[in-house]
Order: sequence, then structure tokens, then C-alpha cells
Amino acid sequence: MLEVWGDPIAHSLSPRIHAAAYALLGWDWTYGRRRVGAADFRRELESLDGSFRGLSLTFPLKTAAFAAATRCDRPAELTGAVNTLVLRRGERLGFNTDVGGIVADVRAHGLGAVETARIVGAGATATSALVALAQLGARAVEVVARNPDAARGLVELGERLSLAVSVTPPATLAPASVPLTVSTLPGGAALADDAARRVASGGGLLYDVVYGHWPTPLAREWAAAGAPAVNGLGMLVRQAVLQIRAFRTGDVEEPLPDEDAVVDVMARALVGD
Repeated sequence: MLEVWGDPIAHSLSPRIHAAAYALLGWDWTYGRRRVGAADFRRELESLDGSFRGLSLTFPLKTAAFAAATRCDRPAELTGAVNTLVLRRGERLGFNTDVGGIVADVRAHGLGAVETARIVGAGATATSALVALAQLGARAVEVVARNPDAARGLVELGERLSLAVSVTPPATLAPASVPLTVSTLPGGAALADDAARRVASGGGLLYDVVYGHWPTPLAREWAAAGAPAVNGLGMLVRQAVLQIRAFRTGDVEEPLPDEDAVVDVMARALVGD
């Protein structure tokens, strides 16, 4: 048995795409959803019986899941966030598959490597984005943040990754050519119009992690500038593939059987095919 936990959780697309994958693979696994807030997480986790293989965790549980894990993979250690718990042999193995999901989907959109990049936003998702950019080969990243103090953790993480991180408030942002911009702003959030236009003028690919509010205000600016923009649905699928790998063997590096077909059926499940 597997579930996705969070609060809110009714909107989650994870049950749909996991069910599609399990059906293709011929596995009799079940995957449900449960509304769990941060205050209830530990109690709910301790109540699980041996029928549970693992959990997917979303807002606001990733930090609590990190604390509950007995062992974590490197992306989880770097970000302090776990979105996948594998329950096996008395252990709770923690993974952050958001990082690998971003990496795989950016590559799927034709960017095999980047030297410079930009992140819009400085919240928890920006941390995963920064680790993903390091894996993509970035050496310098500009973080666009209204409150530079909120980005201090990203600067410190950049030092651990041997990655130069600079922080720029939107009001002082200068136009610059950037091959990849990752927006981590919540759905519906927006930069001021003038700042959004300056960000978009840099061109390159906008990789917006949002998928429930599309197009985002920033994506509309990208379209007006004639530059490509993609949403986070591909990330959702590809991080879920890594979750299923972990649920199967405890190893996110071991591919699934016929994995290309798994990715395809999960992507089609998102649009109801």
C-alpha cells in the first residue's frame, strides 16, 4: 500500500499517474491520498502497519519527513526536504526526487547542460531547483527574490555545491541573456510587470514548476517575448518515476522495466488519455 500525504491534498494528481504506472507494470499496488497536516504527521506515520510500502509527501510535510527518515539520499541531505519515504525492514529511507525530476525534465526539453541560470523565488522549492541546476552543470545562478534575507540559505547551499549564487531584488534586476530560468513562485504569484518583462527579456527556456495555474503571469511574459516556457507537469511525472523506483527496490538509480513506456503512460494519464 502507498499513499500521498499533505494538506491540502484533494487536488493531487499523484494517485492518477501512479495508478497508470502500476497498471502498465502489472503490479497489484494501491496508491491513495490522505489529508495530513504537519501537526499530525508523526502520529499518522507511527500508526502505519506493515502493509505500507511507502509514502509520497507534499506541502507542508517535507521537512517533517526529512526529520523522520532514518537515512536520506544526497539531494534530501542538501535540501533538508524529503518527498518520498520508503518503509522497509524497520527503516524509513528518505529521498528528494524533486531534484532528479527537474534534471530529467529539463534535459527532456533539450538542455543537457547549463553554465549559468536564474531562479525566481527563494522558498523551499528554490532549494531543490538550485541542487538540480548544480547537477545540470551550472556554475553561477542568480536568485531573484523580493527579500534577499530569505535567500541566505541558497547562498550558503551554493557554497556547499561550489556554485556562485547571487541575489537580486526584482526592482534592481538588469536584463541579461540566460539559457534557463526556473520559476519557483507559487501558482498565481507574480512579479511586478516591469520586473517580469526584464526577466523574460533574457530569453532562454522558462521552466515553471507550477502546473495547476497555467499559464502563469511569468509564462505569459515569456510568450510575449517569443521565448519558450514549459510547466511543471513533466517534473511531476519524472519525479514520480524516481519515487516508483525507490518504492520498488529502495534505489532511485535502478530503472523500471520498460521505463520509457511508463513515462509515456503517466504523461497521458495527466490529460485523461
